[in-house]
Amino acid sequence: MSDQVAPQLDFTLKILILKPSSLGDVVQALPVLRLLKLHFPQSEIHWWIDSTFRSLLEADPDLSGIVLFERRRWSSPRHWDELLASIRQMRAMKFDWVIDLQGLARSGLFAWLANGGVSIGLDDNREGARGFYDFAVPRPGFHAHAVDWYLEVLRFLGVPVRRDFTWLPARPDAAAAVKEKWRPDSARWIVLHPGARWSNKRWPAEHFAELVRLLARDYEDVKFAILGGKNEAPLGESIARAAPNRCLDLTGRTSLPEMTEWVRLGELTVTNDTGPMHVAAALGKPVVALFGPTEPRRTGPYGQINRAIQLTSLSCVPCLKDTCAYEKPFECLRGVSASVVHAEVLSRLAEVKGRTETAVVTPV
Repeated sequence: MSDQVAPQLDFTLKILILKPSSLGDVVQALPVLRLLKLHFPQSEIHWWIDSTFRSLLEADPDLSGIVLFERRRWSSPRHWDELLASIRQMRAMKFDWVIDLQGLARSGLFAWLANGGVSIGLDDNREGARGFYDFAVPRPGFHAHAVDWYLEVLRFLGVPVRRDFTWLPARPDAAAAVKEKWRPDSARWIVLHPGARWSNKRWPAEHFAELVRLLARDYEDVKFAILGGKNEAPLGESIARAAPNRCLDLTGRTSLPEMTEWVRLGELTVTNDTGPMHVAAALGKPVVALFGPTEPRRTGPYGQINRAIQLTSLSCVPCLKDTCAYEKPFECLRGVSASVVHAEVLSRLAEVKGRTETAVVTPV
């Protein structure tokens, strides 16, 4: 670590992390917060986040504060006075370290405007953000996972990378709200997330529905919680029709903390490459992840990348594009049958059962 970066530990270190969005990106960056707080327990750490995701970090035990980024509101010149006030607030905080884990021009500019003692970011050439930093940390390799890239920033700062931290601490208030609203009781739940920001990252809803029918046939005691945003409600409705008495369609009905607690309740999550997939991985829940155009080694469920399902026999996979130009549109996901995913789910559930039975101590 450079002497210019090393802090003098006779004062309280003040740190600003910039990672405004999206859900999965914020979740993947949380180990940086946890490890900074473990290494510098007296530090004051703040997080710059899009207001859409504020509930994810509110009341976080390791944060001293949240700096909101009102992306939609501040796009209008009428509200630029609020934007300037926020920048002045950041500068007044006099941060010692400003760490940008977004790596885009907008976040890089805000890192520079924060005027901290030292600014550190990702060495990403997409939008030239590295020009705003004092130090830029390169990705360890093209296929290096995003989480590992963020952890490289800590190594650069001389902060030990450990594994003894809680990625997503329990939210008792959200857990209580889930129990009060939906009464999940002691049922076995499989969580489904059929949505994704890119349409070509969505395993077809009819495949999810077929998977529900197959699993409902296999297990009499399993129910299905279907998660997603309001715009994914049509997907939830179509899947729930496959087994109306066994499915709970929660699309558009949960807050981010409630969604997290539903994933925590679940025995297993079947998901596309999207934010809740990273939530499940962070919680250590078994994940069956469906990948099409994206690269699971870079953005897959951390710690379970080898369990991602991807049709790699197609020459265009992974294309890393948000639109499909293949002669058979969306074939990279349409070509993954429900029976293939069903077999993987059965395998993962058997592993869970095996671990549970092994953990039971039989009296002598």
